[in-house]
Amino acid sequence: MTKKRRMFDIDLPEEPEVAAPAPAAGLRRGPMATAIGENAEALRERQAQESAIRAENDALAHEFVRLKKLGLITDLIPLDAIDSAKLMRDRSRRLDPELEDLKASIRAIGLSNPIQVEQTEGGRYELVQGWRRLAAYRALHAETGDDRFARIPAGMLARGETLDGLYRRMVDENLVRKDISWAEMARLAQAYVNDPAVDCHDLDAAVNLLFASAAPQKRSYIRRFAFLLRQLEKVLEHPEAIPRALGLDLAQRLETDPASVAQLAGLLRAEPRRTADSELAILRAFAGEAAPVSPRGNAARGRPAAKRGKTMLRLPLASGDVKCTAAAGRVELQCDRDFSAVDRARLEAAVEAFFAALD
Repeated sequence: MTKKRRMFDIDLPEEPEVAAPAPAAGLRRGPMATAIGENAEALRERQAQESAIRAENDALAHEFVRLKKLGLITDLIPLDAIDSAKLMRDRSRRLDPELEDLKASIRAIGLSNPIQVEQTEGGRYELVQGWRRLAAYRALHAETGDDRFARIPAGMLARGETLDGLYRRMVDENLVRKDISWAEMARLAQAYVNDPAVDCHDLDAAVNLLFASAAPQKRSYIRRFAFLLRQLEKVLEHPEAIPRALGLDLAQRLETDPASVAQLAGLLRAEPRRTADSELAILRAFAGEAAPVSPRGNAARGRPAAKRGKTMLRLPLASGDVKCTAAAGRVELQCDRDFSAVDRARLEAAVEAFFAALD
């Protein structure tokens, strides 16, 4: 029986089957080889990343050492971890009348200039620069018990710097600050000579080494004050108050007339409870120096009063730093403020208060 043809049956010519191309010899990889290759690639990437990290860490380590050698690494150091026995200090250990001002500044705005310390054994630190700042922090912590005064900002020096280098750091900072007395500088030079840890037995060499940044004339003055202190070491109560001109006159008098040393010592011992002003009066009278000019312009009898140099200081106030320059007949204040915008009455009141505080 014949099968009936359907309407939608379509006869198409048969096409020959096309064979798939055979894979090239040697390019076919099995699952194990593929896994090994991927693992090797990941390992190479990891090694490259580790090399980059090591290079970055090495660069950071070298930069840290460089900054530490310069004393530019700062940290908060516990007060009880800081010692100050390695260096003979050039500061008088007497009560500092300006310490209260420093404490008030620290309490108001913090410490703008960190101290300098050298790391020692056992997690401790040796003070190099900043004896007054450290004393202020210790006083504030003792008075208030506030934990923010239990640690002090400190720049950490690298270990291994010579003792001479540490002395130079301490001295140079105080020379810049301009508030160190001639007697304190002379006392430091003598203490340096007496320090068994340093190989220096000559005062002139000690002055030249410690005060190499100072002018030759200034080093000469320090030597004269050192001579003065040696002659009156046990009788002077306030040597840091002696001005330059008076100290030089006294040294000259004692050097040319050695017998006058005992005479001056007797005058000083006659007033055992003397203040700095009364001691200066004794020294001026002995040297034949005139007393300072009185407010009315009448000078005391004797030689004309020695000409004083200018005094420069910088005060950190809440409104910003104020630079003050004081000289004979002139006081200059400099700060970032437009005083022409201040009300005239307020300005007059401020000037009157300024001079009232000086009287």
